[in-house]
Amino acid sequence: MATGFVFHELYMWHNTGNFAGVIPYGNPVQPYEHVENPDTKRRFRNLLEVSGLLKQLSPIEAREATDEEILRFHSEQYLEKIRALNDEYAAETGVYTPMGRGSFEIAKLSAGGVIEAVDAVIDGKVNNAYALVRPPGHHALPGTGMGFCIFGNAVIAGKHALEVRNLDRIATVDWDVHHGNGTQTGFWENPQALTISIHQDNCFPPDSGHINEIGEGSGEGFNINIPLPPGSGVGAYEAAYDRVVLPALRSYKPDLIIVPSGFDAGAWDPLGRQMMTGNAYRSLTKKLMSVADEVCDGRIVMCHEGGYNGATVPFFGLAVMETLSGINTASEDPFEALLNGLGGQSLQSHQDAVIKQAEALITKLA
Repeated sequence: MATGFVFHELYMWHNTGNFAGVIPYGNPVQPYEHVENPDTKRRFRNLLEVSGLLKQLSPIEAREATDEEILRFHSEQYLEKIRALNDEYAAETGVYTPMGRGSFEIAKLSAGGVIEAVDAVIDGKVNNAYALVRPPGHHALPGTGMGFCIFGNAVIAGKHALEVRNLDRIATVDWDVHHGNGTQTGFWENPQALTISIHQDNCFPPDSGHINEIGEGSGEGFNINIPLPPGSGVGAYEAAYDRVVLPALRSYKPDLIIVPSGFDAGAWDPLGRQMMTGNAYRSLTKKLMSVADEVCDGRIVMCHEGGYNGATVPFFGLAVMETLSGINTASEDPFEALLNGLGGQSLQSHQDAVIKQAEALITKLA
């Protein structure tokens, strides 16, 4: 089994500035750092190297996405806005989305890295791939940046798979703790894409990701949201996958599965209130791989999104990479016992009620 890996040092050079978490500094807010800074991603990559796994992955060289590729999702006005802001030391591209000098080229490199991962998987150069890119993408909308995201990496790569590589249908399965509103928007009326987002209810964006958002027009029924209550643990995520995500994928039978992969549903994340663990991410990855083997020859591409706890995220990522590659390292997750022992890890009745509502959406795919 060959697992591709996309990474470029320039991803770490995207500068989000001296915010205080997500809030701009200025009296009385003391300058600090933006929560979406390079640290968690760099530490993820570093653990892959220290564990010995990195050298056993197949490197995929990133490239900048072309204007044409970006314009499959974004408006020309927005593309030119970001281009014009590129020489600024600090600028705001949209809602909670700062950029710094050179971020335009880096955002293009991020989108292009995911496209290259998709091509490598479709061409059979690798069985699956992980694109550790930055800035993230699943909140970006056609005409504005949002939630730290400049360009919609998963949408751009998904449209490339459909329109350039001529796949019949794709699926996106977003496990970031925040609703993948940008990805939902990108395929809202498109039956060639099944979009699934499992996220914390009403976390971000506000009033987004509700269970009644199912797509429109010819895309109606091809968008599934599973808004789990805050405090959902491993039991809720396992149940959501077993009862909604996996049956939906089996029914839809995509040619490729793209996973916007945020690790902020992990316990202790500062921007989420869920309780996932490393072994739980390992389990969900196994489930996705099993279905992918059934329906699309194992084709999975994961593109990195959120995850803001620098200590835990590398171990969540390592668990996923070990599972994708089938290679187990000697690195043990020192956080697993603590996180798995948190109260409420089993499926709770109020969480089960949400999953039951989502189960009803699968019938529309039959």
